[in-house]
Amino acid sequence: MRLLIVIVNFRTASLTIDCLGSLAGEVPAIAGARVVVTDNASGDDSAQSLAQAIADNGWAQWASLLPLERNGGFAYGNNAGIRPALESSDPPEYVLLLNPDTIVRLGAIQQLVAFMDAHPKVGIAGSRLEHPDGTPQRSAFRFHSIGSEFESGMRLGFVSRILGAKVVAPSAPAEAGPTDWVAGASMIIRREVFRDAGLLDEGYFMYFEEVDFCLRAKRAGWPCWYVPASRIVHLVGQSSGVTDVKKSRKRRPAYWFESRRRYFVNNFGRPRAFCANVAWATGFAAFRARQFVQRKADTDPACLLRDFIRYNFLRPHTGSDSARGHKTP
Repeated sequence: MRLLIVIVNFRTASLTIDCLGSLAGEVPAIAGARVVVTDNASGDDSAQSLAQAIADNGWAQWASLLPLERNGGFAYGNNAGIRPALESSDPPEYVLLLNPDTIVRLGAIQQLVAFMDAHPKVGIAGSRLEHPDGTPQRSAFRFHSIGSEFESGMRLGFVSRILGAKVVAPSAPAEAGPTDWVAGASMIIRREVFRDAGLLDEGYFMYFEEVDFCLRAKRAGWPCWYVPASRIVHLVGQSSGVTDVKKSRKRRPAYWFESRRRYFVNNFGRPRAFCANVAWATGFAAFRARQFVQRKADTDPACLLRDFIRYNFLRPHTGSDSARGHKTP
């Protein structure tokens, strides 16, 4: 197998079908490419709708549906498609993680494969994500740090300029180049990365799993690159609703806080995680005070600071630090 594309669906059948439709002209052009859609126990008619669409549109030659018994999250859904493929007698050379809320531009997948072929020492590469009108989204990221947490909480121009090298989401570069991590919305991974760094960590329900994976890959000797020649439309936040700007006041779910905590504790230890928490809370408290004085509109998720303090300072940590709750706090 040349390429395995994994799409995780959870109650987004119509989006997933549109995504598959955009792949219909891409996948057949890559010899040995396959698509598997894993359905995270949606509990609605997603599985039936997807199976019907695959059959009716003649996609069965390159696409299949894998219903799962439970909703284990993004990493779980991807691993369910990746694991049996890697264990088969014909494991894929590359695996592409692709969000259901994406539309693939012409040639986008071929660009990723061609880039990986030409750069055998690169382990992971990500596409340029963009809005439907072609406006680029921030798609090449830096690893989170204590400095980045203070900057993201503070949101003050001169602080951001001073900590410019720590900003997690800088403007999307125009040229291909190395980056710390790329979004799991469109991330191609060389097979050997799984051998050296393992599968995605299923302790994350959603969010931070791709950051964690890219960090583990880098530590195993596999760098990550951003490839803007591969263009993917990303309908931001349609899968989870968490990052949908049209729903900015929606309360952030428990799993986001759990995933963030897991990332910092598991990768940097509790003392640095505590410092990162203090840095963000201090910066954000200062931002909220400035916001109140200037009478600016509040566009952040509801109860954000209160929930952050609750999950990071008041709620006892367990040994596993795994993502446990999946409901809105």
